[in-house]
Amino acid sequence: MTSTSWAQSAHLVRSTGFGGSGALVDVVDKQGAAAWVQQSLHADASHDPTVTATPAPTFDTLPPLGKGASREERQKRRQADREQVNELLAWWIRRMATAANPMVEKLTFGWHNHFSTSASKVRSASMLLGQNETLRALGRGSFLDLAEAMVKDPAMLVWLDGQKNTATAPNENLAREFMELFTLGHGGGYTETDVKEGARALTGWTVSRLDGTARFMARRHDSQAKTLLGTTADLDATGFVRVVLGHNASAPFVVGRWWRLLAGPGGPPPDALARIVAAYGPGRDLRAMFGALFTDPALVSAAGSVVVSPVEWVVGSMRALSLTADDATVRRAAAMMRSLGQVPLHPPNVSGWPSGQAWLSTAAATTRVRAATTLVRAADLHAVEDQPASARVEAVAHLLGIPTLSGRTAAELKKHVGLPPRLVATALVCPENLVI
Repeated sequence: MTSTSWAQSAHLVRSTGFGGSGALVDVVDKQGAAAWVQQSLHADASHDPTVTATPAPTFDTLPPLGKGASREERQKRRQADREQVNELLAWWIRRMATAANPMVEKLTFGWHNHFSTSASKVRSASMLLGQNETLRALGRGSFLDLAEAMVKDPAMLVWLDGQKNTATAPNENLAREFMELFTLGHGGGYTETDVKEGARALTGWTVSRLDGTARFMARRHDSQAKTLLGTTADLDATGFVRVVLGHNASAPFVVGRWWRLLAGPGGPPPDALARIVAAYGPGRDLRAMFGALFTDPALVSAAGSVVVSPVEWVVGSMRALSLTADDATVRRAAAMMRSLGQVPLHPPNVSGWPSGQAWLSTAAATTRVRAATTLVRAADLHAVEDQPASARVEAVAHLLGIPTLSGRTAAELKKHVGLPPRLVATALVCPENLVI
């Protein structure tokens, strides 16, 4: 029987990272939730030896194809693009699985879902890596800075046609999605006129076909006055972001979206929303926002509301089982994610991935069982094997950071205490390990 404090620490660990482990829950429970959250939010990744041991890849610039390129040349180019994206994917899986501070990678993955950008259209691994590093570097700073970086980000410009947005031929995609999906929400107080005026403010940004960098071209920018959400001025990208994030619908939307990702589908209770929005403040302080969210009493009450996504489940399993993130293991992990329907760098659309019950289909359950068996084969199971049979169910629950097992789950696990690999594989797919 675990203590209430340990159970709450376990929920916090699983909410802020990938899966859980008894060892980390023990640390959090001893240190205290508030102190651990602040330590994690202020952590410097450059001091993490597991991060410095896996530096980001560098990619050769692939020259643009001319209009007269043959079919074979185009096929070779697409294959080269895929190989670079797969190398980037392997690096990020390895980093998520081994980083000493999982919170940073969990938040980076969350921002990837928030500012959803896919390799299906953005085929440049260099652009995708640049965006990934921006999300990681700014994702605990000011949302003003992060949002401004995103409207000028090369991958985002390609993904939402921002590089096609000129004074003479406005393209509204980026302005529309920025307001509807990233900052205000559907019905968040903006109009079609605001979308058009926002598009005018974002004109002028292009992406170089030679090196994939974003550049501002003044001659393509609409420098006339715009009226956006009641503000009239000669707005550019910076002004656009400041006006939109200053709207009274923005802070509750951003807090609510992160709450649904980390705490549950219903959104925060009104009092919790008010507390977290107050911490977020006019400076749009993300570190303060996350600190308030992760330590709010309502988070504890929401336990059991979030269905673990495939990426979280695979990475969490790797971390709990202390798997070596070698090339073969990472390739298997990527294949598991693909089979389960969620692969980093490949969200299905600009809204990001689905959530909740979408990950609990019968087909997914069968795939998870196979994946769990594969993962366990490569694991060191001494923490379970060294225990007497009567203590192995409790040992596997601690290994995975699961505070409480239902009677039904405990009874099923007891059937496998004589075969530790099967016991651990069964625990990986039990209901208590599939929800947060």
